[in-house]
Amino acid sequence: MSRSMLRPTCLRTRAGYLTHLRQYQTHHNMRPSTGMPPPLKGIRILDLTRVLAGPTATMLLADLGADVVKVEELKRGDDTRTWSPPSAPTIASAPPESAHLPPESAYFLAVNRNKRSMTVNFKDPDGLEIMRKLVARADVLVENFISGKLASMGLGWDECHKINPRLIYASITGSFFLYVRYRCLFKRKYQDMASQTGPYRTAAGYDVIVEAEAGLMHITGEPDRPPSKVGVAATDIATGLYAHGAIMAALLSRQQTGKGVWIDCNLFETQIAGLANIASNYLIAGAEASRHGTAHPSVVPYQVFPCRDGFLMIGAGNNKQFAILCDKVLGNPTLALDPRFLTNEARVTNRAELVRIIEDALMQQDREHWLARLTGLGVPFGPINNIQQTFAHPQAVARGVTVEVEHPRAGKIKLVAPAVSYNGEKMKVRRPPPWLSEHTNEVMEELGYSAERIAELRGKGVI
Repeated sequence: MSRSMLRPTCLRTRAGYLTHLRQYQTHHNMRPSTGMPPPLKGIRILDLTRVLAGPTATMLLADLGADVVKVEELKRGDDTRTWSPPSAPTIASAPPESAHLPPESAYFLAVNRNKRSMTVNFKDPDGLEIMRKLVARADVLVENFISGKLASMGLGWDECHKINPRLIYASITGSFFLYVRYRCLFKRKYQDMASQTGPYRTAAGYDVIVEAEAGLMHITGEPDRPPSKVGVAATDIATGLYAHGAIMAALLSRQQTGKGVWIDCNLFETQIAGLANIASNYLIAGAEASRHGTAHPSVVPYQVFPCRDGFLMIGAGNNKQFAILCDKVLGNPTLALDPRFLTNEARVTNRAELVRIIEDALMQQDREHWLARLTGLGVPFGPINNIQQTFAHPQAVARGVTVEVEHPRAGKIKLVAPAVSYNGEKMKVRRPPPWLSEHTNEVMEELGYSAERIAELRGKGVI
């Protein structure tokens, strides 16, 4: 069980918050720069992913300093480039060669910072040759095509491993588990041991479908209402995190073995792994899960409660916290001594009655009244913030969770900053999310193509 962040008393007033913010910024800005290069500087990532799971993984690698080249479909690009509104308006000074493109969608901008974009038709022989050159120089290739699709084009693991034995090849799909194939450990032929298995191995992966099929939707929502999806594509994001971690481990392994590996990661088993204690309850005790809304199935009171003008989350996770809640917040110390509520097991058994008592008490006052009463007592709590309130939160402001960057087509835009710091320094947004094919010429020149050949390939519709 995670413990909610307790709001410091100094942040309960605007003056206290501003003082705290100045102190934090002074400390943070005075911290000497380490001068260390980003951890993955010099690592080249070939990104053949689209939508969310794969782009999340490659963005995290890019944040850590890797050179990520996102290879996209000609004219159309990543699906999410057209997922709007909302989108960022195109500025008058946008590059004229991008005039035919739609405005930059907010969805695409969310998970493609620090990358370069090029377009290649690798169904064309010349395009396939470009891809092979990219594979030859890459440290990591990440793809989320339907299982077997790239192999049919000559860009599967077997083909790419022959081109570049040190290549780490990461496949993200919808229907099979994350595992790492260390080809060098097996004497059998690749075709015999590394087939992607399971009856749904060729199924495309969609977050909301996996939420439904892998149990998450069944446990999400109010008990008397239909199942609900999570408000953000959490399974996609978790899969990207799994893939990112596996790639980092594979890079470390390669330092020891000198050989590349094949990583397969999928939404379905990532989501099953994400069921955590819910899965364990079933496997150990045969306990089928049900929907509890915001409530915890095994801890009471641990849920969202309404008050007179809004909502707040209270998580009294043990008897001591429950006693404090009853005495110092609700003004009813005898409630914690009631045999019906004396232990957590008793509170779970008598959940409905206890929740009604707490709700009746909280509805007597506004949210700010209860937030003030709860502050400093050691009981986890927090207001239910909308997105605007989240970004205005004192902790968000103090930690600098957003960053403003200059986009060549959209002008100044705000993005969520990388969430990781090294020695007190946040990973930087070195470049904004790219517009479609922004870096095609640049990457082609790095591969040794002349300006004349680049123009010829562009004219043929290869790039």
